[in-house]
Amino acid sequence: MSKGSQHTKQLLLTAAREEFAAHGIAGARVDRIAERAGVNKERIYGYFGNKDRLFDAVVTAALDELADAVPLSGEDDPVEYVGRVYDFHRDNPTLLRLLLWEALHYRDQALPYEDDRKVRYNTKVEALAKALNADPSPEVAACLLTLIGLAAWPNAVQQLARLIVGTSTETDAFQQTMRSHVVAFAHRALLPSQHSSPSR
Repeated sequence: MSKGSQHTKQLLLTAAREEFAAHGIAGARVDRIAERAGVNKERIYGYFGNKDRLFDAVVTAALDELADAVPLSGEDDPVEYVGRVYDFHRDNPTLLRLLLWEALHYRDQALPYEDDRKVRYNTKVEALAKALNADPSPEVAACLLTLIGLAAWPNAVQQLARLIVGTSTETDAFQQTMRSHVVAFAHRALLPSQHSSPSR
């Protein structure tokens, strides 16, 4: 693919990310995506085939950014990993919106590229197991899901956070307090025998 084609494709992916995050798959309009990207909408079909496949490409690209920004290796502190995941979703709320739209759209159906995404998460399960000095297992996999949920949920459902905690999620005070709570909660859950305060 030429540099010009790559640039055009990236323009479409960037524009589509905002459109899908705001409207979901069903509500997104290819003409709005093309207009925002400054590209003829026929290019969308040429590069991606259809709107659903464009959405899948947007989600895949967003997950790649998360993986690059917040890696998890067997040498990492899983408590610090939770803090970094929290920071990423706080600063990049679009990915959470995309994942919520994806869940509503596909429900219990198989996802496109599901096998590739399973490999991605299996690698994280193995890394978490190593960090916890354990063998990969369904329990470690459930732990990974719980940690990701712990870090993502306050920013995924901001209306619940506001109603329960009683303050706007957009304030620095909320974000600092919530992050500290999430990290401390993960510390107590993962390292119950250690009583020192986790680093923040």
